[in-house]
Amino acid sequence: MSIESKGISKLYGNQKALNNVSFTIEKPEIVGFLGPNGAGKSTMMKILTTYINTSEGTAKINGHTINGEAREVQQSVGYLPEHNPLYLDMYVKEYLAFNANIYKVNKQRINAVIELTGLTPEVHKKIGQLSKGYRQRVGLANALLHDPDVLILDEPTTGLDPNQLVDIRSLIKTIGKTKTVFLSTHIMQEVEAMCDRVIIINKGEIVADKKLHEIQEGDTQIVVVEFDYRIEDAFLLKLPKAKSVINTHGFVYEITFKTSQDMRSHVFDFAHDNELKILQLNQKNTSLETLFRDLTSN
Repeated sequence: MSIESKGISKLYGNQKALNNVSFTIEKPEIVGFLGPNGAGKSTMMKILTTYINTSEGTAKINGHTINGEAREVQQSVGYLPEHNPLYLDMYVKEYLAFNANIYKVNKQRINAVIELTGLTPEVHKKIGQLSKGYRQRVGLANALLHDPDVLILDEPTTGLDPNQLVDIRSLIKTIGKTKTVFLSTHIMQEVEAMCDRVIIINKGEIVADKKLHEIQEGDTQIVVVEFDYRIEDAFLLKLPKAKSVINTHGFVYEITFKTSQDMRSHVFDFAHDNELKILQLNQKNTSLETLFRDLTSN
């Protein structure tokens, strides 16, 4: 087990940032840690990297406990925090050499991570001259210097432009072929593009832990229907197995059903029986965004 969290809780005064959080992650696996702002993502990552202590519970990284074997955990983990701490007046290679000395790793490793993270064209520049995308690459290169088995990334794609996003996603997917990658984000598209599995946290508690394919092949479906005038949500919730209704715009509604059965015929019959005129009727694939919205809206 690369990462094993057991009943972790964290209190800040009277506020409970994490409440009995438990999960396991195997190697190699890319797992997205998804949740709204303030859900506890960064707190969990700081605990796993031994930056802060738990109030209750513990975790193991590659068999080492975060409470009693902090040094061994730090040697097993590469960490890229949300606010990437870099020395902007240092040259790329100078900065990596500085950290390589701290890690006591062979200097040849510097060239290896520069090549792996695509920093070669920018290696002659000071970090302060780099774009946000290349600064993220420097942070990733630094996290990989000591060749850790586990990579923990906190919001690794925040603030990147579309081209930079594609590059960083590709890099993370390459790394994830041989290492455990645990990355936090509040952007569903990032998880769908990079991850094998998603853990959703809301208000400090795990509310879902699923493989991506399980979400796409689950027993929930969305029917999009447009009427010729506005309908009360409560009226549409009378449909069999209807779970929720959202008026997306105008007279268009997304009705979520808890069933794998195609419910379009039921919506059509319901409209006919209640003398409602349908202008369009389509089925929409269940998405991670839908699951996230259902689990974190309250």
